[in-house]
Amino acid sequence: MYLWIATSPGSTVLLTMTLPCISSSRDPANFNAHATSRIACLHRRRTYFGLVPKRTRLFLLLALVPLLGVALFYAWGRQQLQHDIQYNEFIQEAAKRQRISEDLIRAVIWRESDFDPEATGLAGERGLMQVTPQAGREWALSQNIRTFRDTDLLDPRTNILAGSWYLSRAIKRWQQADRPEIFALAEYNAGRSNARRWAKDMTVLNSAVFIENIDFRTTKTYVLDILDRSEYYRAHPVASAWAKGWNKLSGMWWRWLERRKIRQFHEQRDT
Repeated sequence: MYLWIATSPGSTVLLTMTLPCISSSRDPANFNAHATSRIACLHRRRTYFGLVPKRTRLFLLLALVPLLGVALFYAWGRQQLQHDIQYNEFIQEAAKRQRISEDLIRAVIWRESDFDPEATGLAGERGLMQVTPQAGREWALSQNIRTFRDTDLLDPRTNILAGSWYLSRAIKRWQQADRPEIFALAEYNAGRSNARRWAKDMTVLNSAVFIENIDFRTTKTYVLDILDRSEYYRAHPVASAWAKGWNKLSGMWWRWLERRKIRQFHEQRDT
């Protein structure tokens, strides 16, 4: 049994009880009677629905669309959150081995690949931390791993261990600086030679002056983005689905813009 609520044009509320338009009888002799009853039932349903003004039906439909969108966005945010959390074990292992912050490693992964283990860069970088094959081979040599192959960088654990080792090595080179991780991040992104060039005329390795000396806009943005994201992870150890969803959308947008600029740069250089 169903309860139908409809509003007539004269603002009269109509409450009607109707039976389901289904017959449980299977007697062939009563087939025509049951068919006629079913048609009449369906006609009454259509009539009751027709009593609802067209504007009201349209308003209800328009109200449901954004609610459905919000629900889908929340579900997508939870899915992305669970996807990123699966790498926490590898991040913790790498941070313990290299004695660097988990938040810093996580921020580098966010900036390099947005937690996509199959991401590839324009210069051959691979995996979560966008490790180059050369850097991967150097890591494997330091760990006495003779079976290493470049394709191993697509494995999340291998990539995080190799990338964090490379970052930790860069941090050790700049131990005399006030904030060695800033110098190391610039080296991680633009190479050691560029990082040394930006610090060449500095008698004291001051991170604020070093950032001002960076003449690659993409590298300067890279360093500042990772520092901000690292602070965000430190302040929000448990992220919400809403925040994760917004972060994913914004990250996808500006990463597309950045890759587009890099691609245009390479095209102009090659022509």
